[in-house]
Amino acid sequence: MNAVTRRMRNLATLELWNIPLWAAIWFGLWHFPLTAANVVGFALFALLLVQGAAYWLLKLHQLRSRRPDLPGVGAFRVLRVVNLPIIAGALVVTAHAAVASPGRASWLGLGLAIFGALEHVNYFHVQLMHDTAADLRRLRQVGLRRSHLARDLAVRTASEK
Repeated sequence: MNAVTRRMRNLATLELWNIPLWAAIWFGLWHFPLTAANVVGFALFALLLVQGAAYWLLKLHQLRSRRPDLPGVGAFRVLRVVNLPIIAGALVVTAHAAVASPGRASWLGLGLAIFGALEHVNYFHVQLMHDTAADLRRLRQVGLRRSHLARDLAVRTASEK
């Protein structure tokens, strides 16, 4: 297995492991209450992590099978649109809760909803996560760039024309 495929496998695995890990930390270890706002924020956070893991697993499959296009790209085209009202709803619910009942009952949920919105941007539009030396170097040299998934979606869109 080369470094690129190992990285994709690790990214998918870490995205999935982050869901139970952070649930255990926030709700178990740090005892944040299971309020509607916190659960909604966490659900959005988890939804976007699952989508990210699915993308990296499918991208890994694409590379290993030497396919020209991403398997399941149509589902990601749908998710790019379907996510928007889900994200907006989660932000409204958690922001309202943060105003109505500020504190541990709502701030975690609002933070996670914002994080979920940023994860959507990171996967479907612009790469926000820069966690390797190469990513940071490229960010300094050329700035933000389209995400890998956004480029895969653009390839599919261009080939359909």
